[in-house]
Amino acid sequence: MSIDEPTQGPRRKLRGRKSSRRVRSKNVSATTHVGFGARLRNYFLTGLVVVGPITITVYIVWWFIQIVDAWVKPFVPAVYDPDTYLPFHLPGIGLIIAVVMLIVIGALAANLFGRTLISFGEMFVGRMPIVRNVHRALKQIFESVISASESGFMNGNGNSPHRVGLVEFPSKGIWSIVYVTGEAGGAIKDAQPGGETDLVAAFMPTGMVPPTGFVCFIPRRDVIFLPISMEDAAKTVVSAGMFMPEQQARIKEMILRATEQLDAAS
Repeated sequence: MSIDEPTQGPRRKLRGRKSSRRVRSKNVSATTHVGFGARLRNYFLTGLVVVGPITITVYIVWWFIQIVDAWVKPFVPAVYDPDTYLPFHLPGIGLIIAVVMLIVIGALAANLFGRTLISFGEMFVGRMPIVRNVHRALKQIFESVISASESGFMNGNGNSPHRVGLVEFPSKGIWSIVYVTGEAGGAIKDAQPGGETDLVAAFMPTGMVPPTGFVCFIPRRDVIFLPISMEDAAKTVVSAGMFMPEQQARIKEMILRATEQLDAAS
C-alpha cells in the first residue's frame, strides 16, 4: 500500500461534492432563466389583452367620428363651425350635430305636422322608379332592427320572438348558431313547405364574417333556443368558438376572487 492511498478517499469525496454543487448551480440558473422568460411572456400576453381591445375600440370610434364629420360638416355654416374660431381642429362636431338632427327629426315625426311632412317626402320618393325600391327595402330593414331591439332580442330576452338558437347543420351531429328573427308568414307560411305549418325565420352567419350568411325557414321543433343575447352569440361566431358566455363568467369570478385575496392580504 502506498502512502497516498489514505488521502485519495477524501479527495474523491471533495471532487464529488464540487461536481454536485456545479450541477445544482446549473439547474438553479436554468430554472431561474425559464421562470424569468415565462414571466416576461405572461406580462406580454397580459399587456396585449389589456391594450389590444382598447386600441382597436379607440381606432374604430375615431374612424366613425371622422366619417360622420366628413359627411356632416360641409353642410354646417361657418358661423356655427368651431373650427372657424379655434386654432385647432375639434373632432366630433359633425357627430354631435347629426345626433341632434336625428332627435329633432324624431320629435317632428311624433306630431301631426311632422308626420305630414314625412308622408309628403315618402310620397315624393315613392314616385321615383329605382329609388323607391331601395327606400322601401331600407325602411323595412331599419324598422325590423328597431323592433327586434325593443322586443329584447339584443339582451337575450326569453319572451322575445327574436332569439338565438342552435340547428343541426350542415350534417347530423353538427350544430350551428342561428339568429331567430321572427315567424314565417304570408306566402311562405301558406306554401307549407314539406307539410310544415310552424316555421321560424332564422339567419345563419357564415364563419367569422357575421354580416354574410343564409336566411332559412326552419321548423320550430328543430331549433334549440339558447338563453344568451345576440351580442354573446356574435362574439362566439367572430372568435371562431373561443369565446363562451360561461367562460366569461368564470373569468370574472376568478378576477373577483383574486381581488378579494389581494385586499385581504393587504
